[in-house]
Amino acid sequence: MTRAAVLRDTAGDFLIEEVTVSDELRADEVRVRIVASGVCHTDLLVRDQVLPPPLPAILGHEGSGVVEAVGAGVDGCAVGDRVVLAPLSCGRCRNCRSAHPMHCLHWGPLNLRGRRADGTTAYRDREGRELNGHFFGQSSFAGHVVTPQRSVVKVRDDLDLTLAGPLGCGLQAGAGAVFNVLAPQPGASIAVFGAGAVGLAGIMAARIAGCDPIYAVDLHPGRLELATELGATHVLEAGDVAGDVAGELVRRTGGGVDLALDAVGLPATARSAVDALAMGGVAAIAGSAGSGQDAPIGLTQLMGRTVHGVIEGDSVPALLIPQLMDLHAAGRFPFEKLVRTYAFEDIAAAVKDSESGETVKPILLH
Repeated sequence: MTRAAVLRDTAGDFLIEEVTVSDELRADEVRVRIVASGVCHTDLLVRDQVLPPPLPAILGHEGSGVVEAVGAGVDGCAVGDRVVLAPLSCGRCRNCRSAHPMHCLHWGPLNLRGRRADGTTAYRDREGRELNGHFFGQSSFAGHVVTPQRSVVKVRDDLDLTLAGPLGCGLQAGAGAVFNVLAPQPGASIAVFGAGAVGLAGIMAARIAGCDPIYAVDLHPGRLELATELGATHVLEAGDVAGDVAGELVRRTGGGVDLALDAVGLPATARSAVDALAMGGVAAIAGSAGSGQDAPIGLTQLMGRTVHGVIEGDSVPALLIPQLMDLHAAGRFPFEKLVRTYAFEDIAAAVKDSESGETVKPILLH
């Protein structure tokens, strides 16, 4: 038995329960004892059933921990390894084979269905009833998880393991969108919409890449202060410009920015990111408010501009996550400044603080 935060009702509370996690591993699976897990906005979209999997379910997808057992075919990690878990990909489709595993053709079913690819689940409640899990290949709101080895990335010995989980989602999503998709040249101007974990990771990446100026846009003054500390050269409080954020950016830059990162994923921010571009500019839409959201972008505004929709920074986790760990060790990617830790049983407080903006990146300690 292990503890898990189980979500049973739409818009309900996460309930701490005793659950069982199967000891029977498939050949490619790894059993990991979770040490810590970040809380991400995507977990809350599932809580509200904007996204699958169906309930009851164990969520959580920013897990870090220690390998306790490996399947017969596992050769990329061993018992005792300290690891962080990343979203799952099939490894066989054309996108996976061309180094775009986060744009895997089977990404949705693999990460959001709540089941293994064959429809089974490794998770049951104390009465023996099946629970949906395998969320983003893991379900790290459980004390132990079963995940394919493709999701496992080893953690540096000198990195606090309790900090590592968000590297698997929010941090690689923002940094990857900048490094892999926007790919700035030194001196490129950039605007980042949203100073949450994804946006702040993007700002740190933009500073590393040599962007200048770097504009941070958000509604929360406290987050804009943190954005400045992490590399933003200019800030724009969205509530101060009567809704015309893009117009203000065009005015301040004398024609628009070279690059824009929407780390929110709302129709208004997606449109602002595109409208703020100079001719020849590139925007990356890296946030997601769920399906059914349409952004009314004028066709003429797209002329001479490029817009990318991005999942998890279009990264190869086995490459980008170690790169981010190295940058952190060098003091250039200080993501610990985003983090506040909570006891696992205080998940309700962590969720509340995340939704209010009080905490940028809550991490639950198991």
